[in-house]
Amino acid sequence: MRIVVALGGNALLRRGEPMTADNQRANIRVATEQIAKIHPGNQLVIAHGNGPQVGLLSLQAAAYTSVSPYPLDVLGAETEGMIGYIIEQELGNLLAFEVPFATLLTQVEVDANDPAFQNPTKPIGPVYAKAEAEKLAAEKGWAIAPDGDKYRRVVASPRPKRIFEIRPIKWLLDKGSIVICAGGGGIPTMYDENRKLQGVEAVIDKDLCSALLAEQLESDLLVIATDVNAAFIDFGKPTQKAIAQAHPDELERLGFAAGSMGPKVQAACEFARHTGKVAVIGSLSDIEAIVQGKAGTRVSTAAPGISYH
Repeated sequence: MRIVVALGGNALLRRGEPMTADNQRANIRVATEQIAKIHPGNQLVIAHGNGPQVGLLSLQAAAYTSVSPYPLDVLGAETEGMIGYIIEQELGNLLAFEVPFATLLTQVEVDANDPAFQNPTKPIGPVYAKAEAEKLAAEKGWAIAPDGDKYRRVVASPRPKRIFEIRPIKWLLDKGSIVICAGGGGIPTMYDENRKLQGVEAVIDKDLCSALLAEQLESDLLVIATDVNAAFIDFGKPTQKAIAQAHPDELERLGFAAGSMGPKVQAACEFARHTGKVAVIGSLSDIEAIVQGKAGTRVSTAAPGISYH
């Protein structure tokens, strides 16, 4: 099978966890141990989130006041290289030396008129208590939004329109390489009035970009790996239930938060509808079981309705 595995940024640097290089590597190791198990007989493409990472780089850049902070598209490119390097190294330590890897900087086109630029929703950086978040928002001109019982900075998250490097991704797959690409939803770019490509101050949702990537690669399966083991109704309440299988129409009717599970559900539904294939939302530590059909929330048009674990 050709499988796209989308690793969540919050799964690679967990909420409330110190944002250290060692913690990030330890979480990536959990993912690569799972991915190594599904490599035999499959073509693998790995995408990943970068919300915590790009937010951390933004904070670090802001601390150096001698120059203007670097824009989010440049920071996004930096996170693609950083996370791709660690994934390659950790996965390379588990697979045979002959298995080739390639981390590809991936530019993704967005629309200058996308309404997302007027309504920031994408969380980046660490979590803060409400008072601290409000203080930082006032000082730095940030937009902020709730994330569980905490708050985070939010930025524009326009929809991905085109993956510019889709052809070299296919070429690498055809040569047997494991490809790491579209990190953080890709580097947001758009054409100016002179048809010159330029970066954009935004962060594309990695799940929506991964769904587009999986569709354009004609993938057999899209795995959206996050820090929970399924999509839930009434999440965090005594009445919460994990969804086992769902038709896209049924799943979308439930309504999920825009800043967390919402984009994952939307991405899974779009991939299932557009391709007739299966998308699964589940835990980063359950990737092998997800591919075996034993874990996660499976989204498919093959059957109506919805069922629960």
